[in-house]
Amino acid sequence: MGISIQSIHFDATAALEMFIEKKVKKLEVFYGDILETEVVLKVVKPETAMNKEALVKVRISGSELFASKVSDTFEESVDTALEAIQKQLIKIKEKGRPK
Repeated sequence: MGISIQSIHFDATAALEMFIEKKVKKLEVFYGDILETEVVLKVVKPETAMNKEALVKVRISGSELFASKVSDTFEESVDTALEAIQKQLIKIKEKGRPK
């Protein structure tokens, strides 16, 4: 599975990138046929509190899943976005076929 991390208008720390890679790799437990995962991080409104947005795109054979979450920290945003992706993967796996 390929993982790409993109941070828009700022440089993501190595610790943040390692956190994201660790969390994304856990998705394989729920669905083994993940082709590629793309994570985009950006600051929505720098002067407000809830301003860290994480967009997660996961490509599986025959489908593409997407989740976007905004919260106080990038870690929290990534966590909640990956939880949404996880629910989508479980739903697809239970159906037995990609959408």
